Amino acid sequence: MKKYFFIISAILFWTILSPAQWQPDVRLTNDPAQSYMSNPNKHCIASSGNVLHVVWHDERSNWNIYYKRSTDAGTTWSADTRLSTGSSQSHESGIALSGSVLHVVWHDNRDGNWEIYYKRSTDAGINWGSDTRLTNNSFQSSTASIAVSGSNVHVVWQDDRDGNYEIYYKRSTDGGINWGTDTRLTNDTSVSLYPSVTVSGSAVHAVWFDGRDGNYEIYYKRSTDGGISWGADIRLSDMPNISELATIAISGSIVHVVWEDNRDGNYEIYYKRSTDAGTSWGTDTRMTNNPAESNAPNLTVSGSNVHLTWQDYRDGNHEIYYKKSTDGGISWSADTRLTNNSGSSVRSFSTVTGTAVHVVWMDESPGNWEIFYKQDPTGNPGPPSPPLPPNLVLPPNGSFNEPTTIRFIWNKSQNAVSYRIQIAQDSLFSNIVVNDSTLTDTTIVVANLLVNHYYWWRVNAKNTAGTSQYSSVWKFGTFPVGLKKIGSEILNEFKLYTNYPNPFNSATSIKFDIPKESNVKLVVYDVLGKEITVLMNYKIQAGRYEVVWDGTDHPSGVYFFRMITNEYVETKKMVLIK
Repeated sequence: MKKYFFIISAILFWTILSPAQWQPDVRLTNDPAQSYMSNPNKHCIASSGNVLHVVWHDERSNWNIYYKRSTDAGTTWSADTRLSTGSSQSHESGIALSGSVLHVVWHDNRDGNWEIYYKRSTDAGINWGSDTRLTNNSFQSSTASIAVSGSNVHVVWQDDRDGNYEIYYKRSTDGGINWGTDTRLTNDTSVSLYPSVTVSGSAVHAVWFDGRDGNYEIYYKRSTDGGISWGADIRLSDMPNISELATIAISGSIVHVVWEDNRDGNYEIYYKRSTDAGTSWGTDTRMTNNPAESNAPNLTVSGSNVHLTWQDYRDGNHEIYYKKSTDGGISWSADTRLTNNSGSSVRSFSTVTGTAVHVVWMDESPGNWEIFYKQDPTGNPGPPSPPLPPNLVLPPNGSFNEPTTIRFIWNKSQNAVSYRIQIAQDSLFSNIVVNDSTLTDTTIVVANLLVNHYYWWRVNAKNTAGTSQYSSVWKFGTFPVGLKKIGSEILNEFKLYTNYPNPFNSATSIKFDIPKESNVKLVVYDVLGKEITVLMNYKIQAGRYEVVWDGTDHPSGVYFFRMITNEYVETKKMVLIK
């Protein structure tokens, strides 16, 4: 009894203490005009030691970029400083900091169209250099994001000089004095929007959302040589719904990405990470779970501490929410509501000084949009979430030849109150057939699992402090109909073969090689680029495979089939003749 009393007392203690760590809201701007933070693909607050720097765009002088700073970790703040010059409009500022050198970018229409502009301060914001125009074309260049490592400054933005919006990049290797040429990072027929950039040493990482797949998905690419050359695009999200407004951050070799996603029927915040500097990526993690909209996520990282803020409508108006991971994104604290105002609170950004977490956002409670700030001096997220459930047990009838019922078993997590189990069919958690969050036992019986399908399952744990990361993933079942493994040789490269026969009049065989375990998506398109069918979309072991497409329900004509993995994309043509 004493043990349970201690646990309950500790939970009550943390429940009372944790919210009190956040200090009252501080209003940073006070002007009849509107003061706006930027979209969440960039950072609008930066810190070094006890010095904080904030940028925003402001209507008081026909929309210009403004700046202010605190030299005592947010206790007091300087007067507003106007950064952009001229009578034009300047919007969407972002900031990056290396030592005492501050770098700011924004887009500006002083040239008759939107162009990217830049300026810097070499003395921590006391004095500022002149505006520098980074782009020069007759089209729209906008929504720039900036990152810095030492004297290397990296900027990405969206640009429609190619007939549709593509992602562009440029860099300075001397702290912003001189700049290289524009580099086009994307090349597809759809729009690529709202890029975000981060850097660690010579590794530069960028994310954006992209419409090439018929809906918006999150894409990623990286450079390992400081921006000189870039790898292939990697699709991070894979759902038939909208994934957009991604932000990226890095600490060491761990890359963190968050975005907003409406796969659940309303917008929720999703997260994923790479532990090997972007070479491979974990599964999507749903960060929010409420029937209202959760939007505009932004994150910052300090060592193994990851801080996430977003705007949320669960309270009947937009408020700022926060959660934290202290283990590099493996587990997360519960949601913490940071604002409680009569007006909307949106577009939040965070930074860290020592143990303190600092957050800024825009708020309409005063009657017009103003910039607000608050901090948690301790950065304490409250009691830790329970560890992930250990020792999943593969169902004893892991492969089966007729529809079956299976008991799923896992071990109890310390201090867990309940569990969620997810079971997906054929595709790695993009086709969930069981999504039960009410489990209090460590077993569940699932009926009507079908033959000729793979299933994937995982489980997480929850207590009053929050929800753990999902467990490792278990796979069971049989190959979907039409796919078979052929040969046993060791393969050295990804390869997609021409289908056979080609042309064909009823069915055709498609072969491909994968040299290591990979998620493989195989899609058939018509001549207009419309998706006809997804032949497969799931993880399989290394080997040579064959899948058969039955085209009997489709008219004669030219079709294309595309193989997509994280490291390889290839498209080939086939002809159906009836």
